[in-house]
Amino acid sequence: MGFDQYHEPPEELPAETRTFARLATSLIEEAEAISWYQQRLAVEPDAAARAIMEDAQGEEFKHFSMDLEYLLRRMPDWRGIAKGILFQEGDIVERGEAAEAEVLEENGDGDGGAGPPGAASSDGSLGIGGLKGEGL
Repeated sequence: MGFDQYHEPPEELPAETRTFARLATSLIEEAEAISWYQQRLAVEPDAAARAIMEDAQGEEFKHFSMDLEYLLRRMPDWRGIAKGILFQEGDIVERGEAAEAEVLEENGDGDGGAGPPGAASSDGSLGIGGLKGEGL
């Protein structure tokens, strides 16, 4: 049975990378479920049905949050960037740029946990791409 979360032969990947892929896939699936419930809630006129769907959506958000926390605990750079963005006031993009710069500065070359377990970056990239639309 094949799995879409792997882009490299699974048997060649370390166990922690396979676990990372599973949790990343789970995070995506939870986000999709949250979106599906949001769409259903937007059109559902029955209050009892809405209450059930709101409860279910809350469960999906809880699972999304647990998946995200698991991944962030294993990715120090991602965690540092997330701390600079999440639950902060101000412009989200500006907070993101400042948090990324701070993490890169703290690590010198940016290799301190930017990629999935077992991955390394030698160019200082966080491996998540730019948000400014450069190079598009």
